[in-house]
Amino acid sequence: MKAELNQRLTQVGPGTPGGELLRRYWQPVALLDEFDPALDARMAKRPLKAVRVLGQNFILFRDENGQWGLLDRDCPHRGADLAFARHEGDGVRCPFHGWKFDASGQCLETPAEPKGSTLCTRIKQRSYPVQVRAGVVFGWFGPEGQTPPPMPKLDAFEAPASHSFAFKGLWHCNWLQSLEVGIDPAHTSYLHRFFADGSLEDSYGKQFRGASAGDVDGERWPMTRVMREFGQPEISYVQQPHGLRLTALRHVSDTLTHVRVTHAVFPQTFVIPLSETMTITQMHVPVDDTHNYWFAFFTSFADPVDKTAMRNQRLAGVTLPNYIPKMGRHNDWGFDIDEQQSRTYLGMGEEDINVHDQWACEGMGPIQDRTREHLGTTDKVIMAHRRLLQEAMETVAQGGTAPGIANPELHDQISGPDTVDGMAPAGQWDSWWQRAVQERREAASWSAKESQGAEGETA
Repeated sequence: MKAELNQRLTQVGPGTPGGELLRRYWQPVALLDEFDPALDARMAKRPLKAVRVLGQNFILFRDENGQWGLLDRDCPHRGADLAFARHEGDGVRCPFHGWKFDASGQCLETPAEPKGSTLCTRIKQRSYPVQVRAGVVFGWFGPEGQTPPPMPKLDAFEAPASHSFAFKGLWHCNWLQSLEVGIDPAHTSYLHRFFADGSLEDSYGKQFRGASAGDVDGERWPMTRVMREFGQPEISYVQQPHGLRLTALRHVSDTLTHVRVTHAVFPQTFVIPLSETMTITQMHVPVDDTHNYWFAFFTSFADPVDKTAMRNQRLAGVTLPNYIPKMGRHNDWGFDIDEQQSRTYLGMGEEDINVHDQWACEGMGPIQDRTREHLGTTDKVIMAHRRLLQEAMETVAQGGTAPGIANPELHDQISGPDTVDGMAPAGQWDSWWQRAVQERREAASWSAKESQGAEGETA
């Protein structure tokens, strides 16, 4: 890849091709948990925090009526920092000269101005549309005056609160290399390889620790065993209205094929199975060119999610209030040479494989130098996604509509998408997985939608 193209694909600031594209999509900006006084005592007195998205600075606050305000961070008077604004219930006030703004950005008061001044009626801070879904506050940063697309009907955003849980973490690298790890079906057999399988009884909420659907000669196989013993997946993809559907086949025997179906929801999301009844929808949201937050949405098709267990598992790995991982370059991501020789392929822990992905992404540097890479056959999905990015950037640059979930005309064609991780009859894996996800939907208390698995044309 030429250096110029690498720069084009990775820049996210205002006016850059990538930044203009990503601003057409709803972006997560904060967890609702970040406004929970039980996790951040400051929120009981002042529910306001600074957020940085796509290389720009904003403030996010909730007023006394529960209304969310997402505003530019610099005061429109003389640029003071509204992250330190006074929260006054019905709005926020800049401490520099007392200018006050409501959640819509309308200036309510300019107290230092002469009596009778109507200046405040003519002042409005730029505000951004906000929606709350699945425990996350989303913002839309597209052109001012343009109507944002509807939120996509992905399972992660359609499931009731009882059946969903969201978490996030900060990575010190560009968003694209993070997303590309998530849509790579081959890396799981190596990066996440465990030399011994853990107890299936202790697999709740832990990725790759549960059993695949189905069995081998009456025996349930943990996903770790499948990944360890079958390291040459047959990878294919199919273009869909939302992006790409990915299939990785691992031929276990003459009669059984392990099938894993995942998705790349364009431009920055992947959807993967966590277990037979739960999926992960993960979005990589650029903070700027060299940092991104991953937002993971866990969606259950069976029992309600045990949010306390899920949250406690993950809080152990971060520091609040900014969800900064405890592992990182500063401590070699917890690397242990003895573990690498005897317990895991990587040597960076057995409890949280998110650290494995973090190392893979951050270890490339703040922005991966793609001029030095040599892609192989198993990288076909990476190459396909990069082509889609280039095409979409050009479309937006020419005044067209961004594709996929940003295109209102495709809204009714996008739902789900369905994932699977299971043992299928070798010659019938395609019909098997579609039937399996259909049965899972029909059994779910909140979803009876028809599977979208068979739509699309082969790339």
